[in-house]
Amino acid sequence: MSVFASLVAHLADLLQPLFHASATAAAIVVFTALVRLAVHPLSRAAARGQKAKARLSPQIAELRKKHAKNPDRMQKALMELHAKEKVSPFSGCLPSLLQVPAFFLMYHLFSSGQIGGEPNGLLAHTLFAAPLGDRWTDALAHGGVFGGAGLVYVALFVIVAAVATYNYRRTKVQMAGAAMDQQVPGMGAMTKVMPLLSFATLLTVAWVPLAAALYVVTSTTWSAVERAFLYRDMPVAGALATAG
Repeated sequence: MSVFASLVAHLADLLQPLFHASATAAAIVVFTALVRLAVHPLSRAAARGQKAKARLSPQIAELRKKHAKNPDRMQKALMELHAKEKVSPFSGCLPSLLQVPAFFLMYHLFSSGQIGGEPNGLLAHTLFAAPLGDRWTDALAHGGVFGGAGLVYVALFVIVAAVATYNYRRTKVQMAGAAMDQQVPGMGAMTKVMPLLSFATLLTVAWVPLAAALYVVTSTTWSAVERAFLYRDMPVAGALATAG
C-alpha cells in the first residue's frame, strides 16, 4: 500500500503544474488510463474472439436445429465447436477481472487513515471542493446536493448515467443476440438482468470514496469508447463486448 501511495503521490507531483489543487485527482485518472492501456491487448484479443464467435452463428443455428430435442447433446456440440474454432465463451471476462485489484487498491488507499504507520495525507487532497477520501454522504452532509462537493458528484453521476445508458442499449441487443445463438440454461434471465447492470455503477460511485469513484468513472468511460472502437466493424447483435 505504501508503494502504491508513493506512485499516486509522484504522479500528482508531475501533474501539479497543470492541475494545481486537483493534481491528485488527475493522477488517479492517469493511473486508471495506464491500467486500461495495460489490459488493452487482452481487450483486443477478446474482441477477436467475439468476432470469431459471431462468425459461428450459422453453425450454432444449425446445431440448435439439429439437437432441438436434446439440450445436453446440443451443449456438448457447442462446446466442441468452440474448442475446434478456439473460441472461448468467457473470453470477454479476463480484462475486467484484471482491473479488480487496481480498483481495490484505490479503494483501500483512500479508506485508510494511516499508510505505513503514518497519517494518510492523500485523504486531504481534493477534486475542486470535494475531498478524495470522502463519500457522497459526506458531500450531502456538507452543503447538500448543490454544494461545492455535491456538484462534483452531480457531474460524475451525469457522466456515469450517459455511459450506462449507452451500455444498456448496446448490452440489451448483445444479450438478445446471444440468447438466439445459444440455448444456455439461465440465458433468458441473464438477457433481462445484464443490461440493467450498467446502472450499478451509479450505486458504486455513490458508495465508495471519491478517489475510487473517479477510477470507476474513468474506467467505465474508457470501456464504452474501447468497445465502440473494437467492435466498429461488427454488427452490434453479434458483439459480446467486455464489461468494464
